[in-house]
Amino acid sequence: MAKYAFTPTGKELTFGEDEVIVSKTDLKGRITYGNEVFLRIAGYPESEIVGAPHSILRHPWMPRCVFKLLWDKIEAGDEIFAYVVNMAKGGDHYWVFAHVTPTFGAEGKIVGYHSNRRKPSTTQIQSASSLYRTLLEIEQRAPDKKIGMADSSEHLESVLKSKGVSYDEFVFAV
Repeated sequence: MAKYAFTPTGKELTFGEDEVIVSKTDLKGRITYGNEVFLRIAGYPESEIVGAPHSILRHPWMPRCVFKLLWDKIEAGDEIFAYVVNMAKGGDHYWVFAHVTPTFGAEGKIVGYHSNRRKPSTTQIQSASSLYRTLLEIEQRAPDKKIGMADSSEHLESVLKSKGVSYDEFVFAV
């Protein structure tokens, strides 16, 4: 498992249903912008968060295969919607319904990424966390991270196939 700057506290942070968390990153995932809501919920001052890898917010409850899917989609120039549990400075966590898109420059090439995040419902959090627990268990059972990610990705694909939906359709059906 990855090393984290903080130990998860188990305490959940929330934000208003009318609030939107916004951040932007460069091509390597380093934060270039965060709005006031992002800074407040993540618990970092702008001086600490700008230039840091967005993975500084990665909570150990998040399965790696979901981040792989996210990066595969946005690096291919597509958008993705996903439920994500993040970890704020200090170890508290917060759930978001994220819409992540590539940012294109004048020449049509990807120059960075943009994420808008809203507050998911309790039902959405319960559904996502149930699936994520299963995926995380699969990843942790594997003899190494690479096999774990492949196994959990395969499980996610089988869940989607059994429901006859794409990942995006699955996310919106929750």
